[in-house]
Amino acid sequence: MDQSTQIGIVGAGAWGTALATVAARNGHSVAVWDPDHEIIETINREHRHPRALEGVALDKKIVGKESVEEAARAPLVLMAVPAQSMRSAMGTLAPYVRPGTILVICAKGIEIETGALMSEILTTHAPQTTVAALSGPTFADEVARGLPTAVTVATNEVTAGEKIVRALGSKGFRPYLSDDLVGTQVGGAVKNVLAIACGITHGLALGDNSRSAVITRGIVEIGRLSLVLGGKSETLMGLSGIGDLVLTCTSEQSRNYSFGRCLGSGYTLENVPGRASTTIEGVATAASVTNLSSRHGLEMPISNAVNSVLHHGADVRDAIAALLARPFRDELTL
Repeated sequence: MDQSTQIGIVGAGAWGTALATVAARNGHSVAVWDPDHEIIETINREHRHPRALEGVALDKKIVGKESVEEAARAPLVLMAVPAQSMRSAMGTLAPYVRPGTILVICAKGIEIETGALMSEILTTHAPQTTVAALSGPTFADEVARGLPTAVTVATNEVTAGEKIVRALGSKGFRPYLSDDLVGTQVGGAVKNVLAIACGITHGLALGDNSRSAVITRGIVEIGRLSLVLGGKSETLMGLSGIGDLVLTCTSEQSRNYSFGRCLGSGYTLENVPGRASTTIEGVATAASVTNLSSRHGLEMPISNAVNSVLHHGADVRDAIAALLARPFRDELTL
């Protein structure tokens, strides 16, 4: 993978298409598949995305494919479908994946029905592959426009990780290797839930102090879940931990943050602007995290409060009041 080669991308949303630009800039031909035929046709005909990445011209090395097989046959495949669609996508992809293929998780979430991490889903469907996760503080539009970005690439196979870094790494897109596949995924998933919480504090006009508190105590919640699932505490201090959390919890570009701000401002779940046209990963992940924390006997009060608002009809002000009424405790106790 040191020379120009083909890279497959499954999922041509904003993030999958942005990653396609990263690969194309490095000289690779990119086979992109998505079930939405309009996206594929527009990429091939006009070299742009029809509904995202406005103003970004796509390299002609990025080619939309009508068949998932054409993307699955690449030696390196980036899985950029939403987390809750990952199992379905892998069911479609698996028959065509060759042994030794490197599959890279580019979604941030935990499956709501099973509590499975994305790596568990990929390994179940394609055990003959090597699985990695790409995560970190990234907005698709900035990546697509070539603005400087740093990410974590986590895998248990060092050689595979090095191949990913060589394939995608550049001056403007800097991957840092990690061997913590679990912790990297947990950080990326739970931060979306915490971003909704931070958005709610903004919508309620509770001030910057409260947002900072949510971020800081949120790191503790990520750590609790990560450790019990087999992750490493030091991963929290990296790009897929504190880096991704701070970005997502402080920017209006974050869909999860903006969604939470709308909830705090008085919108209901049903009438939040734009919800039907975009994926808010933190909504499903809130339920996944709550189920996992209950299963493992963990305290994750912020995540649980978000879940109570999203899935159990709790009022946002009541949820905040319940958090503020919790007993005082030692700060460093996990």
